[in-house]
Amino acid sequence: MYYKSDNIIIREFTPEEFYHFSALFENENVTRYLPYKTPEEYKEMFDKALADYTEGPFSRWGIFNPQNNDFVGMCLARIFLDQPAQIEIGYTLGENYWGKGLGTEVCKALVEYCLSLHLQKDIIAVTDLDNIGSQKVLFKSGFNRIENLEREERELAYFVLSKD
Repeated sequence: MYYKSDNIIIREFTPEEFYHFSALFENENVTRYLPYKTPEEYKEMFDKALADYTEGPFSRWGIFNPQNNDFVGMCLARIFLDQPAQIEIGYTLGENYWGKGLGTEVCKALVEYCLSLHLQKDIIAVTDLDNIGSQKVLFKSGFNRIENLEREERELAYFVLSKD
């Protein structure tokens, strides 16, 4: 995936950018609503993203500031593990980029990318029940909230953008 606007660039990570990826998840405010992962698990996620670029079409991508190439965050599109007939999107932004409308732009870019694949699958996203900011982004991006998703003794807010 490649996307460019005045505000963000979404592109493949390079192997040297693991530092950015791992540093993103060291901020407790950033990871507050995410399941705990070890540094080794983040390294595995990053290595899988790099491998996925050749296998396509799904992976994790870096989000960068086009003015100064600053690292903004990461986003993903993948087959939804809980429901393989759906595509899951998600993103994580560095705290200094919150509240600037970038989450909505990333979300819309991911939706556009997924629709361009012509897979005829619903696009979904899940958030922690308390992550109101991300839920607002999903509503602004055209998603509808459906019943909560129960996963490993945890409930998540479940959003869908129907393929129809």
